[in-house]
Amino acid sequence: MAMLIFQSINQYIPLFMRTCLSFLFTISFLSHAWTQTDQAFIDEIQAIENSLLETIQVIGDTVRTHNILERMDHYNVPGVSIAIVQNGEIKWAKGYGVANTKTGAKVDENTLFQAGSISKPIAALAALKLYENGDIGLDQNVNRYLKGWQVPDNEFTVKEKVTIRRLLTHTAGTTVHGFPGYDQDDSFPSDIDVLSGKGNTGIVSVDVVPGSMWRYSGGGYTVMEKAVEDVSGQSFDSYLSEHILLPMGMRQSTYEQPVSEKWQSNISAAYDGGGNITEGLWHNYPEQAAAGLWTTPSELARYCIEIQEIIKGKVNGTLSKETVELMLTKHKSDWGLGPSLRGERDSLIFGHGGKNEGFTNNMTAFAHLGHAAIIMTNADNGGSLIKEIENAIANQYNWPIGRRKIIEIITLSQDQLGSYAGKYVMKGQGLVVTFILEEGMLKANTPIGTLNLNPLTETRFLDFNTNLNIEFQVSDGTVNGFQASNGMEFERMVE
Repeated sequence: MAMLIFQSINQYIPLFMRTCLSFLFTISFLSHAWTQTDQAFIDEIQAIENSLLETIQVIGDTVRTHNILERMDHYNVPGVSIAIVQNGEIKWAKGYGVANTKTGAKVDENTLFQAGSISKPIAALAALKLYENGDIGLDQNVNRYLKGWQVPDNEFTVKEKVTIRRLLTHTAGTTVHGFPGYDQDDSFPSDIDVLSGKGNTGIVSVDVVPGSMWRYSGGGYTVMEKAVEDVSGQSFDSYLSEHILLPMGMRQSTYEQPVSEKWQSNISAAYDGGGNITEGLWHNYPEQAAAGLWTTPSELARYCIEIQEIIKGKVNGTLSKETVELMLTKHKSDWGLGPSLRGERDSLIFGHGGKNEGFTNNMTAFAHLGHAAIIMTNADNGGSLIKEIENAIANQYNWPIGRRKIIEIITLSQDQLGSYAGKYVMKGQGLVVTFILEEGMLKANTPIGTLNLNPLTETRFLDFNTNLNIEFQVSDGTVNGFQASNGMEFERMVE
């Protein structure tokens, strides 16, 4: 089936004009001329564009739908790119808005975005390829494969070891949740520097017994990256390009960090929560496996299709069917060897979210049904917009990917709200979040913007824009800290 390629709309056209013009696209067809079926495609896409649904609905409020351009303005998201896979083929791909407000470059279906943590499931294929070739084991001590740096042994690793399987499933007990990236003029650390805590994050170490629990760890993926390089004898980006990306047809994707000029002819800048362009246009990530992929939704669609085809029995795929089935086997917290997993058997869904400085993305694919939705944005506030787009996609295609919640909020006294005000520090990371009481609402000032916290219970709060839950930990009337729904834990600072 032919792919429809739509030109993006200039972010700077006034909203009313852009809303009217949102349907006047230049359309090119890869293999056939205009037909009534093609008009049906356009109607289908317009239905999605005009039916974005807010993720949170408060009981008693009227259900509202929105146009995608209106919501881009609302969330300060300059650019969006979407690809839809249906029945094993890319059905349509489209870009909206601007990639670079300094140059006026528009987003189209070929604009490169930073994938953030969507880098991880693609990077995991490198370790699985080495496993399939017999060069690396999934359950051996990873130190067997590492050169120049070793996972430090301590009381937690006496009986259980860090392994590739545990690194890929976030059960290795390794520290360092994620990475902030580096400015263009920052010194660029090596993998060993990052692992040794000589970059801008702490030492990657083991602080719980490997295999005993699930905890998201970008640090663990950096250990895997080092193992791939040491076993293969190639740089990480070279190995991925030669053995994974190109064989899957991902010719517009790279793990180069910093990204070289040859990739920059159609590349997006990064934007903060206020829609302001990042100084230097984007951050760089030497932690390539965890956060270093530059790609497009259509390219990620090719990854989804490859996995789907291998499951169906494709011969000479990037990996064998046996390896892919192993990859899609649930471990703790429904995590596979790279992707997150949900659903069972025929309804199994694999995917991953992605968040770098100024980029927010999500990839969702049905393992057996041949469908997928990939949405990439060039903004810190893109997460809420992505959820609303997914709600519209879910309604249009009857896919179980929507994330709407119907909730009831309660009223707390100013004294109750004020008891949570103060500074909190993330365990093991040093990241500080400050809670304040402002205009009768509890708010949290974070590196990605201000959260407006609506009380669901006396201790649990929800930010509508990010869909982030905050659960405060209270003992004997004393607030000791909180845990966020993304797994981050914070302790209250003594002032």
